[in-house]
Amino acid sequence: MNNAALAPARSRGRPRGNPPTRQVIVSVARGLFLEHGYRRTTVRAVAGAAGVDPALIAYHFGSKKGLFAEVMQFQCANALAVDDVLGGDPATLPDRLIDAVTDLWEDADFQQLTTQGDEAAEVIREYLEHELLTRLVEFLGGRDATARATAVVTILGGLIYTRYLNPLPTPAALSPSETRHVLTPALRTALAPRLRTATTAGAGRRGSPTSAGGAVRH
Repeated sequence: MNNAALAPARSRGRPRGNPPTRQVIVSVARGLFLEHGYRRTTVRAVAGAAGVDPALIAYHFGSKKGLFAEVMQFQCANALAVDDVLGGDPATLPDRLIDAVTDLWEDADFQQLTTQGDEAAEVIREYLEHELLTRLVEFLGGRDATARATAVVTILGGLIYTRYLNPLPTPAALSPSETRHVLTPALRTALAPRLRTATTAGAGRRGSPTSAGGAVRH
């Protein structure tokens, strides 16, 4: 996935600058956020460690919050590499989706980043909505793609919440492989195309004089 796909939505349209410089800044910032936390990491400290002017960070990322979002997005994109996850055997897509989520959240560094306040929760929400959901809709295609993608993201979001963010004892006690075994049937159902029933096909015609049991006979 390229850098443009990893950047937060707020930075779209802004000149991208030198990609290696951006990568250096993001890498340095990630280390400082892990070591000192979000609130104790300053833009000036990141700039000093990366060997750049603080104004360059403001130019590329907008703010410390934007830089933190880039760090989180990069971590999400590395684990939830949408192109890789969607590009395999369709029959095992549910397994790959669950494995991608558990691999990401079982990573100790990522867990540490997610404890750094509302900023982390906001980035995760944005990633699920604007990256994963959008890409799933494009991948699935068809009239019911949005409904199917929404069902998938809802299941994965529930997994994240009940296992990691606000763990319930039973889901949290499962191993990643057990989690995959439990949730794969639900994801497979969510991904399946909706059958167009007679009721659905006729829904658009209801209310017309000829579709509600025929016109009134005199």
